[in-house]
Amino acid sequence: MTIGLGKILVFGGTGRHLGKHVVRASIKMGHPTYVYGRPITPKTSNSKVELHKEFESMGVIIIQGELSDHEKLVSLIKQVDIVISALGTPYYMDQLRIIDAIKVAGNVQRFIPSEFGCEEDRITAVLPPFQDYLDKKKKIRRATEATGVPSTFLASTCFAAYFSSFLLHPHDKYSDELTIYGTGETKAVFTREEDIAIYTIKAANDPRTCNRTVLFRPSENILSQLELVSLWEKKTSRSYKKVFVHEEEIVELSETSPHPENVRAAIIHSIFVKGDLANFEIGEDEMEVSKLYPDVEYTTVDQLLDDFVANPPEFHPIEL
Repeated sequence: MTIGLGKILVFGGTGRHLGKHVVRASIKMGHPTYVYGRPITPKTSNSKVELHKEFESMGVIIIQGELSDHEKLVSLIKQVDIVISALGTPYYMDQLRIIDAIKVAGNVQRFIPSEFGCEEDRITAVLPPFQDYLDKKKKIRRATEATGVPSTFLASTCFAAYFSSFLLHPHDKYSDELTIYGTGETKAVFTREEDIAIYTIKAANDPRTCNRTVLFRPSENILSQLELVSLWEKKTSRSYKKVFVHEEEIVELSETSPHPENVRAAIIHSIFVKGDLANFEIGEDEMEVSKLYPDVEYTTVDQLLDDFVANPPEFHPIEL
């Protein structure tokens, strides 16, 4: 049964990279939307305060609290139909608290945990710092499945704006060098954050995606680093010196660098050396999001880079 315009609760909704887009997409699609977040204090950043004001002007209901407040979580979850988590990695295991509250509430029609990224059940033999992260993701997935609550797992691949900015440095107008990891020929998959958010809300309401894994493989956004750099050079009419960091160097960085640099090195190895986002076939029980929702005109990497030329983004590293 289609959930329709049910009430949606978003955890991590004021996050810098994805959560805010999920909230905006939910409101724009007509859903009564709730956000549960940590209380605003004098130490809260101005950007987060402004985001709260934006959400309130859009009609978002913001509830401030801690994830440790079990009774408050249960009470809130009982008021909604769909729960979406966009919690970042520092708070990833706190999703166990959300899952416990969902079990007690007993009314949730769909839960989407913070899966966004790789498909952890299909990736093997990654470097240890990244494996630790994947093990946590698997624990949340298994805990979600154990509840029996209808759920959907979304493997959205690279956040296109974030990773393109990381690889191309569009904010740096003076550097003439770009780093290439491995050979630069390994394919990766890129999906713009706003599009991930739209697909998330659609999947949350779709009976076809219930208790299924949904993969992101938008055909025009499967590129190698060298293809991405070549496209960027055409957009900017510039030629960059390509500095190659070989696989052995990346492995060593994952072994010797302090946290979180060791995790980033291991993720780079998985995505841009091994090609873990695109090196497997979509299984019979899995679904591909751009084929599920052909009505969504996703942003191509080509279009994203046009935006970068017009308005170079600031780069904010994802917290690990």
